[in-house]
Amino acid sequence: MASPRESLLHEKRLETHLVDMPDYVIEYVRSKKRAKYSASTLLGYVHEYMKFFNWLQHEGISGVDCIKDTPLSILENLTKKNAEFYKEYLEEEIISVENDVKKKRSENAVARNINAIKSLFNYLTTETENEETGECYFYRNVFSKIKVHKKDEDSANRRAKKISSVILNNQEINEFLQYLRSGYEYSLSPRQRNAFLRDKERDISIISMMLGSGARVSEVASLTIKDINFHKRQMDIIRKGGKADTVEVLVSSLDDLKDYLRIREVRYPGAKDTSYVFVSKYGGSAKPISVRAIQDFVTKYTLAFNSQEEFSTGQALSPHKFRHTFASEWIKNGGNLILLRDQLGHNSIETTEKYTNLSSVESKKVMSDIENARNVDSKS
Repeated sequence: MASPRESLLHEKRLETHLVDMPDYVIEYVRSKKRAKYSASTLLGYVHEYMKFFNWLQHEGISGVDCIKDTPLSILENLTKKNAEFYKEYLEEEIISVENDVKKKRSENAVARNINAIKSLFNYLTTETENEETGECYFYRNVFSKIKVHKKDEDSANRRAKKISSVILNNQEINEFLQYLRSGYEYSLSPRQRNAFLRDKERDISIISMMLGSGARVSEVASLTIKDINFHKRQMDIIRKGGKADTVEVLVSSLDDLKDYLRIREVRYPGAKDTSYVFVSKYGGSAKPISVRAIQDFVTKYTLAFNSQEEFSTGQALSPHKFRHTFASEWIKNGGNLILLRDQLGHNSIETTEKYTNLSSVESKKVMSDIENARNVDSKS
């Protein structure tokens, strides 16, 4: 989910692109907006439709000069072979060349494109209504016959190992936050230090809120003042798809938030005129911070933190790794899996269950240590 500022930008871009789309695509987008699809999601869909309609035009299938004029009959009468050729085109097109290496779309990128088109065809064949006949625009959905495959998922055990290799444990969390509070600034030039000190409390608070709640970066970026309940130690957030939710927050994270709020209007003139909690100086005034800005400083800080030891190349973490970190600590401390699902806002328990395998990996290590200790004892 995008931040408030990014959502507005995506909304504007979406409306700009819709001008070049057929009327039935515009109708589809309006319908999905009413169904609470985000502007960011729909903008992604429209980008995929532009590829599709341009391909129809290039191949001489649509026979129109402008994709806006593509008639419904072209989609209705598209053959399965046509659809298969389009999928092959997506798979084989060279999308970039770097150091003489040609790069094609990933399986997941192809799947996203085809699934976006399937969504449009499903709408046209099941949700529309002709004003004269009361029937759907057409019923032949050729893309329902096209199968796509995403890259095979890792095993649960492998996912757990991958997650555990890029998360912080409790001690590392404390060390990282302490590093930002009293160590990081001394590695900077005077100019860099001044910029960091201006944003220090804000950045620490954002990181602490993610580590202390498991919230997504977009959910934290979208927080408003009224969303925070310090007494109940909770915050209201907007999940993917626009669903409102309430989650718990660690007291230590709320304390970091209070430290930021005390200096918010001093450091960011005009902040009192916006309800968004986390702001940045933009164009001479305070604006809601963007998701990209948070991602950038998390990368910068974690890379610096992990590069402190001699000969260390360091490793940057993303805000999503903070979400993994919170979930891991929840399970380690005996947290209930159902409650974790609700805290993270997962749609299914299967998504949340990957974190139980972190405990499984640790259990295997414990068993291995016991085995090794017994072997040593038996030989002595």
